[in-house]
Order: sequence, then C-alpha cells, then structure tokens
Amino acid sequence: MSVATKPASVPPAQLPDSSGHFGPYGGVFVPETLMTALAELTAAYEQARQDPEYLRELRHHLKEFAGRPTELYFAGRLTQHCGGAKIYFKREDLLHTGAHKINNAIGQALLARRMGKQRIIAETGAGQHGVATAAVCAKFGLECVVYMGAVDMERQALNVFRMRLMGAKVVGVEAGQKTLKDAVNEAMRDWVTNVRGTHYILGSALGAHPYPMMVRDFHRVIGQELRGQILEREGRLPDEIVACVGGGSNAIGCFFEFLSDPGVRLIGVEAGGHGIRRGEHAARFEGGKLGVLQGCKTYILQNPDGQIELTHSVSAGLDYAAIGPEHAYYRDQGRIAYAYATDDEVLEAFQLCSRLEGIIPALESTHALVEGLKRAKQLGRDQVLVINLSGRGDKDVNQVAKLLGVRL
Repeated sequence: MSVATKPASVPPAQLPDSSGHFGPYGGVFVPETLMTALAELTAAYEQARQDPEYLRELRHHLKEFAGRPTELYFAGRLTQHCGGAKIYFKREDLLHTGAHKINNAIGQALLARRMGKQRIIAETGAGQHGVATAAVCAKFGLECVVYMGAVDMERQALNVFRMRLMGAKVVGVEAGQKTLKDAVNEAMRDWVTNVRGTHYILGSALGAHPYPMMVRDFHRVIGQELRGQILEREGRLPDEIVACVGGGSNAIGCFFEFLSDPGVRLIGVEAGGHGIRRGEHAARFEGGKLGVLQGCKTYILQNPDGQIELTHSVSAGLDYAAIGPEHAYYRDQGRIAYAYATDDEVLEAFQLCSRLEGIIPALESTHALVEGLKRAKQLGRDQVLVINLSGRGDKDVNQVAKLLGVRL
C-alpha cells in the first residue's frame, strides 16, 4: 500500500460546495418529498453552527454527558511488541455509550429540538449509533425509533437491550441482507412518511447533503483534541494516523484537522472480510465503482448492472456497501490512503490488544489496529503513530467468543 502525503489541494474548510459536493462526490439524491426537510435542516445547521449559545450548549453536553475530552494513551506494550514507532490510542472508547457516535448524536438532537422536532429516527449496524441516539433521546425527552437489520440484532443483542432499556423502539429489518444498508432503507421510508415532525439522526458521514458535512463537523472534536494532545506529549505532530472506515465518521473527524499537514500520513482501513472476492468483503475502494446509494454519489460495491453487491464483515458497523463522499474525494486527491483488514487479522489483533494493553477494542476499531500495527513495524522508533480507537469491544465479546469456539 502506498501512503499518501500530498497536502489538500482545496482548503478543507471550503468543502463541500454549496450544493453538497466534494468534487464529483456527494450531492443530494433523494425523493422530492425529502427536499424540503433537507433544505430546512441545512438552514437550521448553518444558523446553529454560528450561534454561540448552540455551540456553548453542545460543548457543555459533550463534556458533562459524553465525557470529553477523551485521553491520548501511549500503548507501551504494543509499541514494544512491534519494535518500531511509538503507538498512541485516541480513546474514543472511553465516551459514554462506548464509542465516538455520541458526538454526532448530541449535536443532531440539539438541532432537532431547535427545529421543533420531537420524534427521532435512526439506523444502526453495530448498535453504537443506536445506543447513542437512544441515550440522547432519553436525556432530552424525545421519542426514539431505531431501525436495525435482523442479522445485526442477533450479533449485537446486548446493544438492542441497551437501546430498549433507554426507551427506544428497536425495529428489526428483515429485507435484503438484514444488515446496515437495509436498516438505512427502512429509516428513509419512515422519514418520507413522517417528515413533518421527525428528524433522522443519520449516524455516519454519508447520505444527502448536509449530512456528510454535518456529521464530519460534529466529529471534528476528535482531531482537534488529538492535535493539542500529541503536541503536548511529543512536541510535534504524528507521522501517521490510522482509523477504520465504514461510512467514515470517526475517520474524517479524526483526520480533518490534519488534512493541510502533508507531513502527517492519513490511512483509512476498510473491512476486508473473508478476502477481496465478490460478496465476501466491504472494501469499497478495492472492488467498488462510482454510483448513487441512499442519497449521495460515491464509491459503491455494485455489480455490472448497478445492483448493490452483497457485503460481509465480522464487524456490523463496517458491513456497508458505500463509503462517505468526502473519503472518496480525498482518496482521489492522494491525501488519504486506504487499506483493508480481513476478519482473521481482526480477530488476532482483537486478542492481542486485549492481552497486551488490557483494552478490549470494538471490532470496527480493530481494523485500524491491524493496519496500525503493520505500519508501526515498518516505521522507526523515533516516529509516532496514532490509532483512533473509535469504540470499545464490550458489545463484541459474545460474538468473538462464538467465533473462537469458546462457550460462555
């Protein structure tokens, strides 16, 4: 894998353009019935992001409710194990509800209240976005409906219970592969039907404008904190930053503050599944092509007839056929490089991190860990590598035990 080191050719703050495009990617591809809702959301967000009171309230809840700032942790034993670069974890796994998803959920819930919307819908794969949405709806007294594929409900049963415990209605989706793509479809059908009083808290940097921009902005706090923390610890910026990429929210939030620093190499890691064979993975840049899915134009796994390919990943949160449009843009620009990790590699790294650091990472985050460990071995001991640990693995322990043949 070649690692991109080019600076951003367009200042990141200027993207997307007014129509929601990142170069040829992004845009708005939705039914006419949603155009008014998206225009309302865009206007509300543009006003809110410039409103000191909204920003103050957002910062307050991120600190008091979510638990920001998160720590920058030196993974000493993994560093010793690899024998190369210093390895740091950005500890998003320490946040309330267990992952970075709470950043966006709080921001959008505050927007929904601002727009007078009392009913919230969401989709979820691994369940972490659903749990975060259920938590903020409970906190703010909002009705909450979460759509989740039946396959994902089975492998993430703990998170289903957590959502219901906090008052959310979890609706199982039996269509298609019964995974994340199908949950998004059902959430969008609900939104079309109930658009007047409902806000859709989309969980990743995907979908129609303004969602990719908005979700990115709510997660920029990850990179903002990281920049200050690494300068304090090392007196300089890191050589490389690695993050997993499903839709791409944790990665773009972590990377954004470093896009104009060509000396910082940025690597996104997709789901390699059982290997790069049709229907066996979710690595969009390895087997995908340009298309439109669920609101935006981006790289999609699809067959020659344009039908969406089957996908697979050991991690429910990365098991999705499309990637965020901003990621597609920066990949074309040569600013962000992309790799993939297979299920077998992920299971091995999951156990290694748990054993050496006492930290059980989410299966999604472990994809970044796989590539990060490879890169650390190739770098010198005077170099610094940061892995964004986007979530914790409590939710995955039962699944991993089953895969390893351990009976609980």
